[in-house]
Amino acid sequence: MIAMAEFDRKEFEKIFNDMADADKFSGVVLVAKKDEIVFEKAYGYANKNFEVPNQLDTKFNIGSLNKVITKIAILQLLQQGKLSLEDLVGKYLPEFPEDIATKVKIKHLISFTSGMGDYFNEKFNAGNGNLRTLDDFIPFFIDEPLQFKPGEGNLYSNAGYVVLGKIIEAVSGMDYYEYVQKNIYEPAGMSDSGHFERDSITPRLATGYTRHMPDGSIHPTKRRANYFIIGSHGSSAGGGQSTVYDLLKLDRAIANEALLDKEHSGMVYIPLDAKPNVNPRVVGLAGGAPGLNSLYLKFGNTGYTVFVLANYDPEDVEPAARSIMDLFISESERGKRTQMRTKEKS
Repeated sequence: MIAMAEFDRKEFEKIFNDMADADKFSGVVLVAKKDEIVFEKAYGYANKNFEVPNQLDTKFNIGSLNKVITKIAILQLLQQGKLSLEDLVGKYLPEFPEDIATKVKIKHLISFTSGMGDYFNEKFNAGNGNLRTLDDFIPFFIDEPLQFKPGEGNLYSNAGYVVLGKIIEAVSGMDYYEYVQKNIYEPAGMSDSGHFERDSITPRLATGYTRHMPDGSIHPTKRRANYFIIGSHGSSAGGGQSTVYDLLKLDRAIANEALLDKEHSGMVYIPLDAKPNVNPRVVGLAGGAPGLNSLYLKFGNTGYTVFVLANYDPEDVEPAARSIMDLFISESERGKRTQMRTKEKS
């Protein structure tokens, strides 16, 4: 293990060179120490059909990293006194089923303790080409029963974050996508980020490539475009697009309290029941689905932040996270990191 008093470019670069040589990585990597970029490199192709290489400013599907954006939006409304984490869903969405409306609180949705599950099911597979608004996602899960009493279990839930998006719409009076554009992306200077529809023309947008085949098998080497797996539009649970440069701007906007005050900025990376901490020792956030993977690794003890955006499968890319951790943190710190990870479609 290397003591990370200074960034070891050679050791870090070897991780991704080896993966790219083995066709296990296609994407962009950036390392920053606070505001200073100390490493950046693109690998592979954004479009294999036309042999268009990935560039440093290529836009990638960031999967469930969008949950950080949704959490910031909720914290903004909390800071403004427009909602409480103790509020029940029914206060804002009274039309929802009784169990959700009268038992599930905002804090349950954020912390994956609501009892709600996922929306990736047969209904999603049949209708994922027609996604344009948050309302289009609701039929995929609205009739599913809660899997446990809210607050008494923990289950990763994309459905819960769609509900958070609907609450943001109800409280703000704005479309979710418009709200995050006006209140997060624009103030942070994230001009290359958004929820772009898959069938729209979006410059510098990477196509995702997956080894997951239509029959459900995983091919050892062959890849296909992931158009028909992830759906036509992302939601407040995930599936928006960004660049490594924009994610660095988001990181700095949080650190500089440009989006939230100090108290609420300190709640972004940690569980809601933890003491606010603007600079936790280690944060590991990830998003993934067939043909996409994103890593946001933040080392508060050294000031380094690592972003990895890929248009390959999580099972190909995520092993790099352990190698990166081995470079940047000591063995004693590895058990203290904060994580929000998923291999779900998003």
